[in-house]
Amino acid sequence: MCPRWRRTSPPIPDADLAWLFGRQRFGVHPGLGRVRSLLARLGDPQQQFGAVLVGGTNGKGSVSASLSAMLTASGTRTGLFTSPHLTRFAERFVLDGQELSSDTVRDALHRVRPLAEETQASFFETVTALGCLLFAEAGVQVAVMEVGLGGRLDATNALEPLLSVITNVGLDHTAILGDTLEAIAGEKAGILRPGLPAVTGVGAALLKVLEASGADLWALGRDARWEAQPLGWDGWRVHLASALGTLSFQTPLLGAHGAGNAALAALAAQRLGLPAAAIRAGAAQTRWPGRLELLPTWQGRLLLDGAHNPDGAQALRAALAGLGVGRVPFIFGASGEKDIAGVVRELEACMSRVILTRAAHSPRAADPAALAALFSVPTQLAATPAEALSLLPPGLSVACGSLYLLGELRPLLLGEAGEDWERWQ
Repeated sequence: MCPRWRRTSPPIPDADLAWLFGRQRFGVHPGLGRVRSLLARLGDPQQQFGAVLVGGTNGKGSVSASLSAMLTASGTRTGLFTSPHLTRFAERFVLDGQELSSDTVRDALHRVRPLAEETQASFFETVTALGCLLFAEAGVQVAVMEVGLGGRLDATNALEPLLSVITNVGLDHTAILGDTLEAIAGEKAGILRPGLPAVTGVGAALLKVLEASGADLWALGRDARWEAQPLGWDGWRVHLASALGTLSFQTPLLGAHGAGNAALAALAAQRLGLPAAAIRAGAAQTRWPGRLELLPTWQGRLLLDGAHNPDGAQALRAALAGLGVGRVPFIFGASGEKDIAGVVRELEACMSRVILTRAAHSPRAADPAALAALFSVPTQLAATPAEALSLLPPGLSVACGSLYLLGELRPLLLGEAGEDWERWQ
């Protein structure tokens, strides 16, 4: 029986949302003290449900979405916490596959705000605690929590997981996490717990770093065999074999990396004891907007993908090749602190030309004019995402480089309202 939501305060005014988004400007301050203090003031809501922590450089969102759908298909009341959101703040909080209403989220945030101010919690720490409160009050049994940055000192690591997942390790956020794969793997290994189950898609070279945690770690490719058959634009047929059983299922996720993410989610689901029927049903129902998502435009189709680092760009390039896509027009915009040159090196062979723009609400966005020098293909500048869409020729095109940019393109294509808040996290 689903608990009823009870309003305990008036709807949150815009001033409170402005306060929350204003917290982004204080930056990222790794550490667990503030979020633990905030959770304690809220009555430790995270102790009222089981948690799965999903970390990694790329793919953690699609793994989280897949595993959440599998849990829901098993009859488990499931919460899904992800970041950043694309279009609406409430996208970060999903209950059994449905985004929580803005009113529900606003009510909870209205109650969290004074306690977050007392503890000087950051934007992401406040949002993490808000998610825990929402899930506890909704009667969630298991929450799949996407890790924000790194792992060891990320706010989500204040939760004690039933199981942990590390998708992969790549060079990203090096100023905070370290400039070697081993250092970054060590930070991500912080979400693992001695003796508790964990799964990973990390390659053999870094497994020793993760195994030093003492977790009961199963690695895809070592402890579980998998293969996949492409179904074109319909996704993949995946076959997984582990000590817990063999199963085949279909996922709509595109790209070979999408198939691998689905396989990793299925292995996690097996370790949680989910039946094969639920894994199949959940995999088939998985949707992950903005990641190899194909949407219609007024004169063609636009493939949205969140590739924003070289590893993600390499995966996008391979996905396009696998789908038989040759050189096509791109819309591209990126955050200034990213390895933009590395992304361009991976993707330029896929581009017939590129329209450079920036997310209107992201102060981190790089100047499109400054990006032009990185490309050898023809470039065109667009002042806004809307103008970039208007410059697309008929046929298939691709948009990538920044999730914030996709978050502004997507509502234009779907006829939805966007948000006006500045986006930093």
